[in-house]
Amino acid sequence: MIKIKSHEELNTLQKNFEDGIKNEPVRILVCAGTGCQASGSLKVWEKMCELAKDTKISVEFAPEVAHDHNHPAVHKSGCLGFCEQGPLVRIEPLGVLYTKVKPEDCEEIFEKTVKQNEVVNRLLYKNKITGEECFNQSEIPFYKGQTRVVLKTCGTIDPESIEEAIAAGEYQALAKALFTMTQDEVIKTVLDSKLRGRGGGGFVAGKKWQQVAGQPEKIRYVVCNGDEGDPGAFMDCSIMEGDPHRMIEGMIIAAYAVGAQEGYIYVRAEYPLAVKRLTNAIKQATEYGLLGDNILGSGFSFRLNINRGAGAFVCGEGSALTASIEGKRGMPRVKPPRTVEQGLFGKPTVLNNVETYANVPQIILSGADWYRSIGTENSPGTKTFALTGAVRNTGLVEVPFGITPREIIFNIGGGIRDDKKFKAVQIGGPSGGCLTEKQLDEPLDFDSVKKLGVIVGSGGLVVMDESTCMVEVARFFMEFTHRESCGKCVPCREGTLRMLEILERIVAGQGEMEDIDKLRTLADLIIHTALCGLGKSAPLPVVSTLNSFLDEYIEHIQNKKCPAHVCQKLKQYIIDKEKCKSCSKCARGCPVQAISGAPKVPYEIDQDKCIKCGACMAACPFKAIYVA
Repeated sequence: MIKIKSHEELNTLQKNFEDGIKNEPVRILVCAGTGCQASGSLKVWEKMCELAKDTKISVEFAPEVAHDHNHPAVHKSGCLGFCEQGPLVRIEPLGVLYTKVKPEDCEEIFEKTVKQNEVVNRLLYKNKITGEECFNQSEIPFYKGQTRVVLKTCGTIDPESIEEAIAAGEYQALAKALFTMTQDEVIKTVLDSKLRGRGGGGFVAGKKWQQVAGQPEKIRYVVCNGDEGDPGAFMDCSIMEGDPHRMIEGMIIAAYAVGAQEGYIYVRAEYPLAVKRLTNAIKQATEYGLLGDNILGSGFSFRLNINRGAGAFVCGEGSALTASIEGKRGMPRVKPPRTVEQGLFGKPTVLNNVETYANVPQIILSGADWYRSIGTENSPGTKTFALTGAVRNTGLVEVPFGITPREIIFNIGGGIRDDKKFKAVQIGGPSGGCLTEKQLDEPLDFDSVKKLGVIVGSGGLVVMDESTCMVEVARFFMEFTHRESCGKCVPCREGTLRMLEILERIVAGQGEMEDIDKLRTLADLIIHTALCGLGKSAPLPVVSTLNSFLDEYIEHIQNKKCPAHVCQKLKQYIIDKEKCKSCSKCARGCPVQAISGAPKVPYEIDQDKCIKCGACMAACPFKAIYVA
């Protein structure tokens, strides 16, 4: 392995690696992100490798290749984003994208696509609305509305190969910064780009860098927050798995800008694949001279370490995260001093999340004006979102700031699954809130959503349809935040518990109208007195559901009914007398003998005895039992 000692050597290697990829007559990329692996993509990859060994092909659609015959090249790729359609297989240079590929499909792919340049139509994605077959990625509605900057190479390169990363142009921004820009010029470029942190707070990244660079203390650190704790969020995970070198390059540039010589990547242990690929990437970058001593012969040195967190949600907060790296219990501290003044080991620290660092290389290469041309004036660039829930197309998307929730849900997401009605979308995870039908056409950016009482957060979008109980949604998120509270401050430790107790009473049919005022009072108290940002935002899901779905709370409290038929203790099982055939199967299946009847007489359920278990509904062969 060559240790790169100059920008010129990096350019030469990039060209060599590019030529090596061009010399692959057929390039087969099997998605090996966590989502596709869960669907069996590694077995697909193994089968493809097995078939490639025994296959030599004529080079008909890659005429620049010198050989007449060659073996197809099979590679793992990072996450392509379209998780529900995995395993995904991409064939280059034909450009075809196959969905839901199984090991038994591989031989047909080789016989038709690899050898004969023909398409296997049954494996193409079919538009769920029009039924039209989509040949390549750009034709699929899920991708059409996206602007992929951070995710540009996720799915097109092997994340375990630094050679492919270099061929794709990575580490060129680092070379530009080291050899053509001063530290102040790097910071000014990031400042001028108005890049804002993607971890949830939306702070201007360049200001953090500027503050750290200006500290009298010369020992400084660069830290990456990869502790992605929101339920349903997997944006940072996919970047770390799919293109770890892009994020690492951004961290090295930050270190050069602020004069740091050591950095830490904090990743939760539940991300073993991300940890594995980051470890491999750091090793490769060090061996090539892109990390460690005298990077690229520039005289600048920087080392990276990986710390694995135990999965505490509170360790996503800056001071709790740095405490965890130091070997202490992850708990927030009172500020000031802030992290930029006294962060890791009491030294000035740049702390940004994965997506923020992954934006930096392209900003350095293309300039601040280019970056500001995407998104909105005060929220430039793109944002990755994990689109989940009751939507047809779930997965990872990257869109420019300023896009509306309607465009994401109904254009990229394909609308609501099973043709049900849209009800709300939860944004920002446990620290966020919900947007309703009335707010679907509002722009999504840091400042606009704040006016709606929610936050962008790290980027989770959970779509909910008419069958969702919004009171239960509030209870679910409050249970999560209470469980994950570090317990250091009373407002968060005790306040979230009291709110959870009230919500549990309401969904159990024991709520009182005074509970609504109690929830609002407690929420206001926690928001204004909790120690850290996570505590202050904990009540937001409750506040937003109270504001938008107060009628559901009242229905639960006054009428003891859940309009969505979700809350178990408020369900009422009723036997339709016209459909009942008096077969007695429901009565025999009832564990508490709450059902009675006689031959030729419709059966009835004693609501006082019924424990709402649903065994009767499951046992009825005539679908005569329904939930009221």
